[in-house]
Amino acid sequence: MQIPYTMTESTPELAPLIASQLSLPRAGVAAAVRLLTEGATVPFISRYRKEATGSLDEVQIEHIRAAMSRLTELLKRRATVLETIDAQGKLTPELRSRIEACYDAAELEDIYLPYKPKRRTRATAAREKGLEPLAAQLMRQDGARPETLAARYVKGDVADAAEALDGASDIIAEWVSESDRARGAMRRLFAAESVVTSRVVKGKEQEGVKYADYFGFASPLRRMPSHRLLALLRGQHEGVLRLAAAPDEERALAQLDRIFLKGNSPARELIGRAIRDSYKRLLRPSMETETLAAARMKADTEAIRVFAANLRQLLLAAPLGQKRVLAVDPGFRTGCKVVCLDAQGALLHNETIYPHAPQNRAAEAAARLKALVSEYRIEAVAVGDGTAGRETERLIAGLRLPDTVQVFMVSEDGASVYSASALGREEFPDRDVTVRGAVSIGRRLIDPLSELVKIDPKSIGVGQYQHDVDQGRLRESLDATVMSCVNGVGVNLNTASRHLLAYVSGLNATTARNIVDYRTEHGPFASRRELLKVPRLGDKAFEQCAGFLRIPDGRDPLDASAVHPESYPVVGQMAADLGVSVAELLKRPDLQRQIDLRRYVTDRIGLPSLTDIMAELARPGRDPRGAAAAFAFDESVHTVDDLREGMVLPGIVTNITAFGAFVDVGVKQDGLVHISQLADRYVADPNDAVRLQQPVMVRVASIDRARGRIGLSMRGVAQTGDKS
Repeated sequence: MQIPYTMTESTPELAPLIASQLSLPRAGVAAAVRLLTEGATVPFISRYRKEATGSLDEVQIEHIRAAMSRLTELLKRRATVLETIDAQGKLTPELRSRIEACYDAAELEDIYLPYKPKRRTRATAAREKGLEPLAAQLMRQDGARPETLAARYVKGDVADAAEALDGASDIIAEWVSESDRARGAMRRLFAAESVVTSRVVKGKEQEGVKYADYFGFASPLRRMPSHRLLALLRGQHEGVLRLAAAPDEERALAQLDRIFLKGNSPARELIGRAIRDSYKRLLRPSMETETLAAARMKADTEAIRVFAANLRQLLLAAPLGQKRVLAVDPGFRTGCKVVCLDAQGALLHNETIYPHAPQNRAAEAAARLKALVSEYRIEAVAVGDGTAGRETERLIAGLRLPDTVQVFMVSEDGASVYSASALGREEFPDRDVTVRGAVSIGRRLIDPLSELVKIDPKSIGVGQYQHDVDQGRLRESLDATVMSCVNGVGVNLNTASRHLLAYVSGLNATTARNIVDYRTEHGPFASRRELLKVPRLGDKAFEQCAGFLRIPDGRDPLDASAVHPESYPVVGQMAADLGVSVAELLKRPDLQRQIDLRRYVTDRIGLPSLTDIMAELARPGRDPRGAAAAFAFDESVHTVDDLREGMVLPGIVTNITAFGAFVDVGVKQDGLVHISQLADRYVADPNDAVRLQQPVMVRVASIDRARGRIGLSMRGVAQTGDKS
């Protein structure tokens, strides 16, 4: 899946600017820009074009891609501005040069503002009365008295000198508000010194009680955490709060006075009043809107970063691997949906048991579960962690299953979304949503990545204010994250679903479907080269995708590795120089150690790529995710009422935010470990201390039963493992 962006012919000239903005080597950025413009994907460039980019990593290349998209949009806007001003007959050579040299969106809009078509204003009315020359004379502040100048304009629609001066003041106020120098100064001041205040909308006190902490709130914008700003903005969006953001008014007016006032001319007082009118009526509202928008974008960026980091951890969670699984979607009144899956995740059997209230058929349920484990030779049990999850886990633990059968609690987040989706219906048209949900739970245990790509990432439950941020930016970031994870792990070409294949570098929904259709018609792929027979999969797509697709036991042993087909000849030469086949070279670490990589450097392949190739030869097709491990909650704790302050309990990290981590200790309500309580050291980013699905030991610090809040701490608590 290619993350979309729009290229233009002038994009390559942006490379020096991008390199400067990102503090990256110009040559590497230029190469990345060229490759992206040609249609290469971020994973492909970072993995297989290290010589060209100077080994820029995936994060750096993604930043380059984002900068290209942003600057390309700026170029489009710049062209529109030039065209609009030119159509007005006001595009001087100096103005054109200034616009063409501008690469800052806010600055470009400041330049354009005086020429921007606008609704009728007080200044427009004054201009129609012929008062613009008077405003220009007053702004010169050359010693002439305002009343004397105004007397010349008392005619027509202008009744007297006072009306003339009022009209001229309106024009001056608009000039002040449209001055790019004034706007630049105000933008800097608002960014540096704004204080955000919020108050409750009258009559919304009860409806908005969850925002009670913000009914009378004030905080410097620069020091406000992103999650707090997003909470305030949500309150404003819901009509509960009114926000304002501005610096000290006298500081702002003093800066404007320094820009526009000259000496002690007779016009000073009039212009000063016009400046104050401009600030209060025009500049402040504009800057306030712009400042909050910029702060929101920054907060969005942080929230999206947290979401993407969480999603990456979830997607790269250790798989159980190809084992036969019994999966249970627990429930009370409606029973527990049970499915049996084979090692590839195919559905073998499904039924419903009723071990809990109100039916209480526990003995019957236990007997059925033991029978299913035996009949389908089950190797692991997956239990959804939602309603009745702990109760069902206890039931299964009491079955005395063979020691080889491990029991896992699996997150249900998003399973219901998948079960009701078109994809769920397509995969299981003759099963109801409850069966599909149980299948999803079981497949998540076998291979989290393969199953979670079928679900909208926003439904997986690891975000922070994900519904409040820019949805386009969020989707782009999450798609890039999924694509990165899929390609980082690699995909089995002969077993992957079309949904997983669609995230492989160079492929899309159409080519992924065509691969599956070809596989269904012709049988498993015997080699990567066979991909070129797939309809609509040409040489470029093959170049981008081949290295990320694996064929275990294929015709060429390298097809099971991350070695790209374009590098097969160099591996073949290495094997030939050692007098062995490629297959034998893959099995012989002693021979691999004899290879002098410098002998194989060419103008096309350098040491970075050769080093990657050697790593693959040592562990071809390795899965970087590790292996899944079972986890058990404290058996004495089942509800919040079982908790006591000071208790030390095992838990699982379920979500990570900018302000801390949420941990499930087995009582249905996750507790919060504030960032200050994550470790016996300063933690700047919770991701530096914990990861999603990590087993941790926590101490119960506080219990607020009325608000359903549990405070936890990891400070001074011994951990059985570390983040790695």
